[in-house]
Amino acid sequence: MSRQYNLDILQIMQASPVMPVIVIDQLAHAVPLAQALVAGGIRVLEVTLRTPAALDAVRAMRKAVPDAIVGVGTVKNADDLAQAIAAGAQFGVSPGATPALLAAVRDSRLPFLPGTMTPSNVLAAREAGFHAVKLFPAQQAGGVGMLKALGSVFADVKFCPTGGVTPTSAPEYLALPNVACVGGSWLAPATAVAAGDWHAITELARAAAALSKRG
Repeated sequence: MSRQYNLDILQIMQASPVMPVIVIDQLAHAVPLAQALVAGGIRVLEVTLRTPAALDAVRAMRKAVPDAIVGVGTVKNADDLAQAIAAGAQFGVSPGATPALLAAVRDSRLPFLPGTMTPSNVLAAREAGFHAVKLFPAQQAGGVGMLKALGSVFADVKFCPTGGVTPTSAPEYLALPNVACVGGSWLAPATAVAAGDWHAITELARAAAALSKRG
């Protein structure tokens, strides 16, 4: 059974220039981390399904940090998708895409960013009705040069390059007209999260939020 969602995926991508890729090892870190990122101006949070605490972290963030737009990343199949929706995810992100996953996403109507790496992947996503996708892993896929090449033939597709993006390279990506945002893990470094250094994370978020982007 599908739900109604207030935002579409492009609106979510354009809400913050950087989408932090978040790994939660301890549930106790979820809410203060979300609060620190939002305090710095980063509202869109991708919690990856890489740890047992991930889904509970999404639930906690949704309840305690209403200003955040909380999604689930590393969605690899329909079961992951169902669990993300049950946890209250407002959007989903996948590292790649299969016909079965894209069909399940369409049925759910969850705002979703399917992963692509090649022109064939982009074509498959477009044929399935998706005109906003993730380029992953962006650096290994060719980075800015690849996005320029893709833009010349897929003018109707917006990208979120993720994988190897840094504070130094992010502005070059964001300057591209077909890039709506970038994904990055540097906003929530494991050492700062483990130490509970939320001030440092807020400062990283503030710097990221100040990056320019073109929609």
